[in-house]
Parts: sequence; C-alpha cells; structure tokens
Amino acid sequence: MEDSGKSSLHVESSAAEGGHFKLPVDSEQKATEFWLFSFAKPHMRAFHLSWFSFFCCFVSTFAAPPLVPLIRDNLNLTTTDIGNAGIASVSGAVFARLAMGTACDLVGPRLASASLTLLTAPAVFFTSVINSASSYLLVRFFTGFSIASFVSTQFWMSSMFSPPVVGLANGIAGGWGNLGGGATQLIMPLVYDLIHHIGSTNFTAWRIAFFIPGFMQTLSAIAVLALGQDLPNGNYRKLEKVGDKHKDSFRKVFYHAVTNYRGWILALTYGYCFGVELTIDNIIAEYFYDKFNVNLRTAGIIAASFGLANIISRPGGGLLSDWMSRRYGMRGRLWSLWVVQIIGGVLCIVLGRMNNLSASIIVMVLFSLFVQAACGLTFGVVPFVSRRSLGMISGMTGGGGNVGAVITQLIFFKGSKYSKETGITLMGVMILCCTLPITLIYFPQWGGLFCGPRPKATAEDYYAAEWSEDEKERGYHSASVKFAENSVREGGRRRDSSPAVPADDTPSHV
Repeated sequence: MEDSGKSSLHVESSAAEGGHFKLPVDSEQKATEFWLFSFAKPHMRAFHLSWFSFFCCFVSTFAAPPLVPLIRDNLNLTTTDIGNAGIASVSGAVFARLAMGTACDLVGPRLASASLTLLTAPAVFFTSVINSASSYLLVRFFTGFSIASFVSTQFWMSSMFSPPVVGLANGIAGGWGNLGGGATQLIMPLVYDLIHHIGSTNFTAWRIAFFIPGFMQTLSAIAVLALGQDLPNGNYRKLEKVGDKHKDSFRKVFYHAVTNYRGWILALTYGYCFGVELTIDNIIAEYFYDKFNVNLRTAGIIAASFGLANIISRPGGGLLSDWMSRRYGMRGRLWSLWVVQIIGGVLCIVLGRMNNLSASIIVMVLFSLFVQAACGLTFGVVPFVSRRSLGMISGMTGGGGNVGAVITQLIFFKGSKYSKETGITLMGVMILCCTLPITLIYFPQWGGLFCGPRPKATAEDYYAAEWSEDEKERGYHSASVKFAENSVREGGRRRDSSPAVPADDTPSHV
C-alpha cells in the first residue's frame, strides 16, 4: 500500500524499522504503530482479515432477529420459542470460545478461525429450509458457534501488535467485527425487500435472504486461509518445524489459564458488557416493533444504530485503554474499564424506564457507546493476564460474554415473566453488580485499582512464573521475557517512560 494510505492513528513506537516489515516493530516483531488504512503484510493484513471474518460471522448469527416478525408468522413461533432460539444462538459459543482459545494456543489463529467459520457456514444455508420451532432453534444454535471467531480475532491482534497499541488493535478489530450485529439489522430487511419486490412471496423471500450471509461467511474463511499468517515471522506449523517456536502442551496451557484468577474476573465482567450487547442484538428490533408500533424496516434501522455504534465505541474503548496506560499504566486501564462499565449499567437502567420513542433511541445510542467501549477496554487488559495461555484466557473472557448473554436472556427475556422494559432495567442492575469484582484485579508488578505495585516485583518474574526451570533452561520462555520488557509502560509514567524494546535489541534476561 502507498504511504498515503497510512492512517493518522499512529501511536508512540520504537525507532527501529524491523527489517523487511513495512511497520516499525519491537523485539518480538510486533508492530508498534497502527496504520488503519494499510494492508501491509503481515500485521495489517491480519487485522483486516480477522475483523472482516468476524464481521461476517456476526452478520450470520444475528441475521434472524430482524426478520423474526416474518419467521414467527411462517413457523407459528411462540414468544418462548423465540426466546429459546435467542438463547441457543449465544449458548453454543460458550464452549466454542474456550475451544477456540486453546486451538489458537496450539495451532494458531489462522487455521483455528478459518476452520470454525467454514464448519458453521452450512447452518446458515440450512436456515432457508427450516419448517418448525425446533429446526429454527437448531440452526440458530449451530450458527452461533461462529462468533467464537472473536477469540481468534483478539488472539491474532495480540500476536501482531505491541503492548503500546494492542488495545487499539483489539478494539478496532473486535468493534468492526461486532458491527455485523448492527449491519445485519439493515442488510437482512433490505435483502428481503429486494427479493420480495422481484416477485417472491413473503415466506419465500426471507428464506432466500439467508444465502447472502452464508456466502459472506464462506468467502471470508477462504480469504483467511489463503492470505493470513499466524505470527509476524510465519505460521505455527512452519515455525515449530524449524524450531523457532516451542510446541506447547494442552495440559500446561489449560493449567496456567484456569489458575489465574484475573481471567475469571474478566470473564465475569465481560459477561455484562459483551453479554449485554448480544442480548440487545437479539431483542431490540422486536422490542421497538412491539412497544412503539413501528414498521419492520424502521425497527431494523433503530436496532442497527445500536450495533453500528461499534464502528467508534469499541475502538474508542481500546484507544482509551492505551491512552490511560501511557499515563497511568495498568492501573489506568483498570480504572477506565470500571468507570465506563458502571456508566453503561446506569444507562441500561434508564433505557428500561423510557416510554418515549425519541428518548429511548437517544438513551439506547448512549448506552451502546459505553457498553461497547467497555468491551474494548476489557481486551485492553486481557493480553497482559498471561502470555503462555493467552488464547485460553481470551477464550475464557469471550466465553464469559456468551454466558452472560445466556443467563440474562434466561432470567429476563424468556417467556412472559418480565416485560422487556423490566428485563432491560434489571439487566442494568446486573451490570452494576458484576462490574464490582474489577476492584479485585491486581498485578504485583503494576498494582490494581486501589493498591500500587509490590516492591521489587517485575513483569519478567510474573510471566516467567508460567514456565518450569527446565523449560527456562531450554529457552522456551524467551517470548514471555521479550513481552515483559516491551510492557514496561504498564508501570505508568512515573515508574518508567522508556519505549518498547526495538527490534534490533536483545532483552537482558534471555
């Protein structure tokens, strides 16, 4: 790509150019700048492939809700049937995200992402032939597995971009992918209208419409396989074959993930930012359609505005995380996550109390900005929890989002126990409660919300603790040590303001 294609979103970087890479890189060959409009291989190409693939999976997973008024009439679905299908669409991805995290650690994000996307595409096509409530539930369940590609997206960005810009990279990739939840609210009604106007009946047009997300998902997977690369210096299989990368074991990756309490807290809190976003994607079009008596297209446009906010909100959360880190270190990342998610919870409560259409739309958009920014802020912290088990930690956190969506929909939006207005209000209360545990996250080398770092604690010691003495002697921990030295800014400006280790320097502890 020509130099004129570089984004203005440049972040502090090392002076080193990193040899054959177009972007400046650190000692791990991770990019220290983020050029949004570049397709430079491998960093920016991985970025664009990952967000677009995730976007297509999101479009597929939430293609049904904007057409629910038609589908329910065609299949004679009850409110319970629709609620169960909504829960099914996000429940399968709970385990899929955990599996995806492990797959990323063991075989790499490229193969893991493409495989899942291809395996779930048939469920999208099969939606066109369903004829009962049970078949509707099944296709939504299996299609929902595809959004586990979020984990590979975040893992891929954390493998390609250096700590000073990893929050921004994760935020934009995740946000633009999540944009599919809003885009599908526009795409599916428009595709349906087009097919209907050509001459198809109502109940035939909505079935044909599902071929569009199916083809999008399939093509994105092929692009990831053909054009993607796992790491800056190559694919997992090749690097392991020549001895440039240690082939890790599932047992050790799993152990270091599940024994790190920070991962569990982030999984809980993510359940009530991303989990809430998934819930809203499932209910918001029907909510406005029924409560305010708007037509199908208008309900879709209103609902789309919630998901489309991801174009700025989640990236904004990632950018805020990096900005706070440069000034206040990891404690800045944690404080900004806590405050933004609390505000999101308050706005959710307010949304549930609105009875005016215009006011509801305004509050919904504000709510979407904060709850989605909290998602970006969460994955500004996740890359620092563990290096050896990064994929598994990402999977746990991502899976927590789906668990939150399942629990919320089961409690508040299944059947007729609560009205949707009451359910939205109570969901806001849940956000407030589940955000409190962020106060318990503490990194000995950097501190937490209310406590500073432990004396003499270092990032090198924190990440090296995941490796045995024998593994250290063999040099398996070298990548973790490099990451620790490149994470020096997480101590805050007052502790150390030195830049990431340049590509031509050698970390002192390797």
